[in-house]
Amino acid sequence: MSTPPRPGPARRRATLKDVARAAGVSQSTTSRALSGEGYVAAAVRERVRDTAERLGYVPHAMARGLRTQVSRSVGVVVSDLRNTFYADLAAGVAARARAHGYTVLLVDDQGSADDELAAARTFVSTRTAGVVVTPVSAAVTDYLLDQGIPVVEADRQFSPGRCDAVVVDNHHVARRVTEHLLDLGHRRVALLVDETDWTTGAERARGYADALAGAGLPVDPGLLVPVGWDVDGARRAAVALLTRRERPTALFAANNVLAEGVWRAVGDLGLAVPEDVSLVSFDDARWMSMVSPGMTAVAQDVVALGAAALDLLLARVAVPDAEPRTVVLEAEIRPRGSTAAPRPT
Repeated sequence: MSTPPRPGPARRRATLKDVARAAGVSQSTTSRALSGEGYVAAAVRERVRDTAERLGYVPHAMARGLRTQVSRSVGVVVSDLRNTFYADLAAGVAARARAHGYTVLLVDDQGSADDELAAARTFVSTRTAGVVVTPVSAAVTDYLLDQGIPVVEADRQFSPGRCDAVVVDNHHVARRVTEHLLDLGHRRVALLVDETDWTTGAERARGYADALAGAGLPVDPGLLVPVGWDVDGARRAAVALLTRRERPTALFAANNVLAEGVWRAVGDLGLAVPEDVSLVSFDDARWMSMVSPGMTAVAQDVVALGAAALDLLLARVAVPDAEPRTVVLEAEIRPRGSTAAPRPT
């Protein structure tokens, strides 16, 4: 049996000095040519960059940041990358950052305030230019601002007036969705919401309540159900609602995770959609257009939300003393086959 060859010594990375020597110019000229900062004749710049490419030279971004006090990286903290909402938001931030020459440091905090703060400390230690965060509390924003790091809160807002934010018009859209069900003739409409302490859940619940008030209907506390953040919790809550003697004729799930639980509950009970119960979701996950019937949903352009957050962050980096701004994005209601008039009683 032959002995496999031993790996050779690791190839030494090319340095700025190597590039300068190979291109026949000084290190300072090489640095200006590669960074784009300062004057270098076009022909020299092209020669230096070609040489760097040939040698496989990669600038040390952190070292450059320490010299210039300007970082070319941004931090992104999201709550759960398994959820397509947060994955799409991060993708929107990353694409826009790349277009502006920034790299992205991405952290999934799994909804943990402690993990969120740990990520913030890392960003401070690496001199990150700024952070986009889907916060689970005000603590992360307070910490970063106290450290002089620009922050943009995305999707939900804990620090209005202290930092920039990008959110969806949750109140208005939730009201419109509820009015859609009321216009179909539903009078027992249940809202399953993750929580009402964050601006997302609170504003969606307010929109739901305002739509009922506009139709002259009181909010039935038994039909406004906080269920947490997981599919199984929403599934159990929906089963409990749909097995009542006076069950709701329509269910409004306040996000895509809860909508999945609601859909599974309906299947568990063998109910027909929309004949037995109408369903709507705030968030349009991909599966909602693949099931039969498709689920009526609020479609947020989450990639655009991420891009808008990065734009706000870079504007803040450029003008640190500007007044904080909150950008409110619209969302589209996509009617599908999951809503119809309730059965006559």
